[in-house]
Amino acid sequence: MENIDQVIFYKLEKAIRSYRQFAQRQIKTSGFSITIDQWLTIQNILEHPGIKQQELAEKVFKDNASITRIVELLVKAKYLKRKVHKADRRRTTLIVTKEGEEVVEKVNEVILQNRAKALQEIDREQLMAMDNILHIITTNCQE
Repeated sequence: MENIDQVIFYKLEKAIRSYRQFAQRQIKTSGFSITIDQWLTIQNILEHPGIKQQELAEKVFKDNASITRIVELLVKAKYLKRKVHKADRRRTTLIVTKEGEEVVEKVNEVILQNRAKALQEIDREQLMAMDNILHIITTNCQE
């Protein structure tokens, strides 16, 4: 069996964790109390108005209990509000508030800086190759 440090998936997980820790530090240092997962949740609601909470959980790679906690924190922070769904009164629609839009817009600047820092010294060809490889891995694992 090969050394765990040589396994590509271990390296991939390490890179993801390193980026998330770095990005969260940068967000906090910039004076924001929002987490990456909270930002990602709001961003997905903005991009997919009317998204169901289960679909939202899939998009942010969380289980239903975790996304429920994230949404609850965002509602308490007044970044989201719940509205009774017009067609199905048992459902609620998540709406991003003005405060939520403002914080996402400000944090987006930090996110872009984080991505630029993480991707420095990686050229477009390398990024395209990595994107293709990650797509193939994802497809292989969904069969």
